[in-house]
Amino acid sequence: MDTQFSAEDLAFRDEVRQFFQENCSAELRARLASKKTSREAQVEWQKCLYERGWIAPGWPVEHGGTGWTATQKFIFESERTSADAPDVIPFGLKMVGPVIYTFGTEEQQAKFLPRILRSDDWWCQGYSEPGAGSDLAALKTKAELDGDEYLVNGAKIWTSGAHLADWIFCLVRTDSSGKKQEGISFLLIDMKTPGITVNPIIGLDGGHSLNEVQFNEVRVPAENLIGEQDKGWTYAKALLQHERTAIAGVAGCKRVLARVIAYARAEGGLIDDPAFQRRLSDAEIEIMALEYTELRVLAALSAGTAPGPESSLLKIKGTELQQAVQELWMEVAGYYQGVLPDADGVDHSGHEFGSKACISYMYGRATTVYGGSNEVQKNIISKAVLGL
Repeated sequence: MDTQFSAEDLAFRDEVRQFFQENCSAELRARLASKKTSREAQVEWQKCLYERGWIAPGWPVEHGGTGWTATQKFIFESERTSADAPDVIPFGLKMVGPVIYTFGTEEQQAKFLPRILRSDDWWCQGYSEPGAGSDLAALKTKAELDGDEYLVNGAKIWTSGAHLADWIFCLVRTDSSGKKQEGISFLLIDMKTPGITVNPIIGLDGGHSLNEVQFNEVRVPAENLIGEQDKGWTYAKALLQHERTAIAGVAGCKRVLARVIAYARAEGGLIDDPAFQRRLSDAEIEIMALEYTELRVLAALSAGTAPGPESSLLKIKGTELQQAVQELWMEVAGYYQGVLPDADGVDHSGHEFGSKACISYMYGRATTVYGGSNEVQKNIISKAVLGL
């Protein structure tokens, strides 16, 4: 495995770095942080990436992708994070988009993919249910074929961005006679369809990103079925492998840890504490090791191999490291982390870390749960790698 960047890769890195410097202003980041302007600013940013041709690095060229190598994708993501530039909303571009261009019909690809690329449609993910979280195959939301439509009844929960979404991609049960992993189908549902109710779930910080979505006699055209009926578990697993790899968040960990070190030095005292120094060193070493694991996965992807149990390894260690760095962040913020933002998302703590540390810490508790809990990932590894 060659983990050294070539001259072409370094030139690409400089091009990407310049793009972020010129297009991701402090004013844009401030609008993204505001609850009043965040969606408008996010669309503006994604359209900027779209116009540059960089909106979907992971997509095939024939569907609007960049044609980048796996190493270039890694460089792009590292530079984006270092520049504190916003990521794209993942549900359309990183989740359902790849499922549609891989398993969808030509008609579905023509209908949905261009609108996802242009950020004309926002998507949310209908996977978890009140009784089916990490054990996703236990889902009970039912879809019955009625002529040329499916009749959907049930509920999804922890649905990020459902209150803003135009469409939801859903796992639904279409057959209950066999194993629970069988009889699941993958449906695309317009959020404006009669019978859909979105109930907000307000977080400890007063923020609204999560929701419960209820389906009561919701009629969905059968043409919105992805692939074959009862084969949705296959498509769901393909999506989750890519999602778990992305959750690792190596570049984000590096950026936050660098800021933690900078503040600890600037404010004095804490940086000289041997116990704190040891925790910083441990985090740096673990992040470096995880980055090399990510590079090995990238090398495999460059050879045309799809992510397998490695995605579970990245997810476990990456999320544990995110939480460790968030704890260091909280410690540096000190008393300031106890001041939550106001209703508009404005931080009045008087400290640059302030409420960001607290919000990141509280939301970060979920990283070891969503995308499949880390306990479930260990079971996947034990089965796929150890043969247990």
